[in-house]
Amino acid sequence: MSEHLRVAFLGLGTMGLRMAERIRAAGYDLSVYNRTASKAEALGRHGAFVAATPSEASRGRDVVIVMVSDTADVGQVMFGPDGAAEGLGAGSVVIDMSTISPTATRGFAARVSEVGADWLDAPVSGGSEGAEQGTLSIMAGGDAEVLARVRLLLEVLGSTITHVGPVGAGQVTKAVNQVIIAGTYAAVAEGLALGMKSGIDMEAAVSAMAGGAAGSWILDRRSANMIGNEYPLGFRLELHRKDLGIALAEARDLGVPLALAALVEQWESGLIGRGYGDEDVSAVARVVREQAGL
Repeated sequence: MSEHLRVAFLGLGTMGLRMAERIRAAGYDLSVYNRTASKAEALGRHGAFVAATPSEASRGRDVVIVMVSDTADVGQVMFGPDGAAEGLGAGSVVIDMSTISPTATRGFAARVSEVGADWLDAPVSGGSEGAEQGTLSIMAGGDAEVLARVRLLLEVLGSTITHVGPVGAGQVTKAVNQVIIAGTYAAVAEGLALGMKSGIDMEAAVSAMAGGAAGSWILDRRSANMIGNEYPLGFRLELHRKDLGIALAEARDLGVPLALAALVEQWESGLIGRGYGDEDVSAVARVVREQAGL
């Protein structure tokens, strides 16, 4: 398979819209569906077919990409009334790039296999910047041969595409990713609060740390948010809290203690309750700043 693939893209949120735009710009035959149809208008003006239902979007398509908010949304868009599963046929590939439950993922894959379709769970990391620039990290679970068939398409979206195991493994890997970045956001927020409270030059301090062991994507891309106490959207805090819920549920099933992730989830829940859920996840620094009297 190559650029001749016929692609459906379901879900045009902060990430999905940018990803669909890249697929269209790369020359793929693209159909799109979004619950709020107005978000698809610009893609329609540039040659994409705007479908009224998920089933209409998926009918006759080689690949159906799903990028929606949570497990229930994937179930609805795929298997609800006029769901995309109605348009699948033998040889179709569903690539779910949402972040959802690994257990539910395995069940969804089994359902589409009944019509001869394949399922890849391929959640991503890299935020809205990565979606726009095509530099996402893609964690793919499923059959390696199926992944090979759609790799050129995924290369439009990501600079790192890694086969991490069978169906469900992509979602587990993303859960691990979200646990790790939760701790990193918290640690960067605490370290920066210490520096700010002491009165040092924070721009110089961040520059010095970036070249050493404390260097990270979050320090590089989100420290300015935390220092300035402004959190323009990159990845919505409310969605990260949802992702941590998935990771914590998986951890409970496996008997793995995740004390730091649970703490960050509590911070995020409190921030959402105060109306900050639509800010970037770096807004966890609000909690640390307040505790430090900044």
